[in-house]
Amino acid sequence: MVDASNAIIDLRGICMAFAKRSGEPLAVLNDINMSLRGGEILGLLGRSGSGKSTLLRIAGGLIRPTSGEVLYQGAPLTGPAEGIAVVFQTFALFPWLTVLQNVEVGLDALGLRRDQSRQRAQEAIDLIGLDGFQSAYPRELSGGMRQRVGFARAIAVRPDVLLMDEPFSALDVLTAETLRTDFLDLWAERQLPTKSVLMVTHNIEEAALMCDRLTVLATNPGHIAAEIPVPLPRPRNRLDQEFGNIVDSVYAVLTARTVASIGAFKKTHEGRVQPLPRAAVNRMSGLIAILAAPPYDGRAELDTLASTLALKVDELFPIAEGLHILEFAELKDGALKLTAAGHVFARSDTDGRKKLFREHLLRFVPLTAHIYRVLQERDGRSAPRMRFEVELEDHLNRHDAERTLRAATAWGRYAELFGYDDKTRAFSAMPHAG
Repeated sequence: MVDASNAIIDLRGICMAFAKRSGEPLAVLNDINMSLRGGEILGLLGRSGSGKSTLLRIAGGLIRPTSGEVLYQGAPLTGPAEGIAVVFQTFALFPWLTVLQNVEVGLDALGLRRDQSRQRAQEAIDLIGLDGFQSAYPRELSGGMRQRVGFARAIAVRPDVLLMDEPFSALDVLTAETLRTDFLDLWAERQLPTKSVLMVTHNIEEAALMCDRLTVLATNPGHIAAEIPVPLPRPRNRLDQEFGNIVDSVYAVLTARTVASIGAFKKTHEGRVQPLPRAAVNRMSGLIAILAAPPYDGRAELDTLASTLALKVDELFPIAEGLHILEFAELKDGALKLTAAGHVFARSDTDGRKKLFREHLLRFVPLTAHIYRVLQERDGRSAPRMRFEVELEDHLNRHDAERTLRAATAWGRYAELFGYDDKTRAFSAMPHAG
């Protein structure tokens, strides 16, 4: 049972910044105030770049925030604590050690006697469903079994808090579902030696299935956009209306924040530093075609699209965001609706689509229009990639700047707006563009 009065971990005024190439700080998290309560599974949701994993590491004492305070059971947390264990996305096993030895590694820091360490490791292996595989090496195990070893290693230390950073994302759908179900069964039966769980996930349905409460982070910089309770009894049914309402509410929050972020960047430096999503043209074209056809006829709920197309939030949102930026569709209230231009694009042939895409790049994507103008004005009608990288990195972190320029390059090439040579790392004008 969740104890709302008992905060195991308290995050107070957490801010985090990293240095840009220029040496100036780039804010990643801003004024995060959050508590992990006793007896709950708390989910951290948000788009890539919202700082979820960074916040998880701060909560576990693995990294120190730029400012703010972390309290663990009422005392300041200044480094890794004995009562906090972590399960990472990757299995992080030592290939030369057996399953039993890999689990025992997590107990080394506790200073236990050899027999105590062996007993704890064996109990964790039995609990997580690995009995019989003690002598197996990681290469002999499936992905799901290797992740079970990661879980066993974490719970062998009997932590008060278990931090999980996308623990099921590296697994196939069926394996992930099995491991999630087994974990929830152990949690419901109170067999896990842990009081609380903080879990980062990109999967909205997974969060609604597992968590008692959801904290949704928005980007630029990462901040809390919403807190959504999940007051549903377990086991939960994906087909229940209340379950669907919770999923819809998360999509609505993420949609609103995405649109707000796009609007804010359009007003900054004439929109030239607007982060562009990792959205391939063929995927955007494919989604336009799906939206234009029955049963959607131009509009679909994002959760429906995600379920039908088997896409995670970080796979679907970049495509939808790209269509919104290009004004081929509109993101609103957790749904995606084709604009008139989107319908025209769906009906056009290849040449017509390229021409329309080129027009929208020049009108609605200031960065690609900026690259095009620079190329037209230069004597050699070419420009080094670095010229635009530096400009972007004055306002974005290196990862976002690289992703943005990569998207602009791919979109501009498709539209035949400009060319790019990866060997010389230079853009070049195309005489017929525009």
